[in-house]
Amino acid sequence: MKLVARAAAAAPSLTARMLRRVLLPLALTWLVGTGIALAVASYFTEQAFDRAILDDAYSVAANVQAGERGIELLLSPREVTSVLFDQSETVFFAVLRPDGSLLAGHAGLQAPPPEEGARYRFSHVQYEGQALRAVVLNHEAPDEYRVIIAQTTRARAVLVARLLVYSLAPQLILLSLLASWLWRSIGRELRPLGALRETLAQRDAHDLAPVPVARTSRELEQLGDTLNALLQRLSESAAAQREFAGNVAHELRTPLAGIRALAEYGLAQSAPAVWREQLEHIAASQARASHLVDQLLALALADEGRTVLQREPVRLDRLVQQAVLRHLARADTRGVDLGAQGLDEPVTVQANVALVEGILDNLIDNALRYGGRTITIELAGRTLSVVDDGPGIAPEAQRDLLQRWAQGPAGQRLGEGAGLGLAIVARYSTLLGAELQFAKASGEGGLRVSLSFESTDTAAAAPGQASAG
Repeated sequence: MKLVARAAAAAPSLTARMLRRVLLPLALTWLVGTGIALAVASYFTEQAFDRAILDDAYSVAANVQAGERGIELLLSPREVTSVLFDQSETVFFAVLRPDGSLLAGHAGLQAPPPEEGARYRFSHVQYEGQALRAVVLNHEAPDEYRVIIAQTTRARAVLVARLLVYSLAPQLILLSLLASWLWRSIGRELRPLGALRETLAQRDAHDLAPVPVARTSRELEQLGDTLNALLQRLSESAAAQREFAGNVAHELRTPLAGIRALAEYGLAQSAPAVWREQLEHIAASQARASHLVDQLLALALADEGRTVLQREPVRLDRLVQQAVLRHLARADTRGVDLGAQGLDEPVTVQANVALVEGILDNLIDNALRYGGRTITIELAGRTLSVVDDGPGIAPEAQRDLLQRWAQGPAGQRLGEGAGLGLAIVARYSTLLGAELQFAKASGEGGLRVSLSFESTDTAAAAPGQASAG
């Protein structure tokens, strides 16, 4: 129990898991989007700054002309400072002759020349320990020279940093607001689930009543309905167990007391003939008690079989033959003619072997107890009938005899059975989806109990479905 409680305490909450599953992909998506946007912004920022220094290179080149002493820069140092003025960056320049010698500007300033056929080229260079962004501009013949403009990149770095901050800060704020809103919304939606848990935690083990279900969401509604369906099945199972135990305790009290009385009487006698007589009575009482227990178990199994019933192809003709053989000796002892008709052709239905055997056994047993001198099991297509020439059952009493513990006048007079046989037959018929009918065996009387099975195609279309009735 401690390990289970510790494991339950360590498990993350559903709210936290949902937040992680929602916010983590969203945050990663925003981060990737921010990176792409920042890369695009940095590219165009770089292009803007590069265009500015290229314009400076063109301005310087426009003031280089050829004179009597060759090419020369027409700008004075002050004018050059004015042309290359930048409030935030340090700008360096150099004008180089075709041979690479310095015409004007900062000595030692070098940068990769443009590729063949290109007019200018941008590059990153180092000068006097500083990282610079430089452009080299070639002037075409006849006055060939090269202009180099380089400047520091502090403004570029500051601008990129600001873009990063201005991009991430709003998204972080929005993500925080979204997380707060989701936390409250998910908690509000899961509140009925917590209420359901508390309701179940406070329930007594014997309280199987349905729990109230909040219809706030389809998933919660389905969970509640499934839970209530489970509680309903458990309640029915517990009720069946209580009823079975009560029935057994009630019905076995009398035969067990009779057996004990017979045994005590026999022990009090000394004549062997009396002992034998009492033992015969004890054996008969034990047989009745065993038969009663079998019937109670069969009815309990029928109650349990309401939910799922496995059907399969069943040969009715074979089951009828086997039933006749099982009861033939008992019928001979009672002087009853037991036979069957209509077994020439095989008849297959979708059913359950145990239930069909239970129906046959109970109908034959009832006929042997209360019927006449002839019992015939007839098979006509998918209709199975047990026919006897006894007194029959009045139509107004038929429905009552299908209830548990109900006995007709013959059963009460003979003192045999417990009124469960026909109740078991009715329940098994319902589980098999078969139609149970009572009718006169002939114009002179008797009883015909018929069971009509569904066609094989219809039964196979919905296997295992049955209702309790």
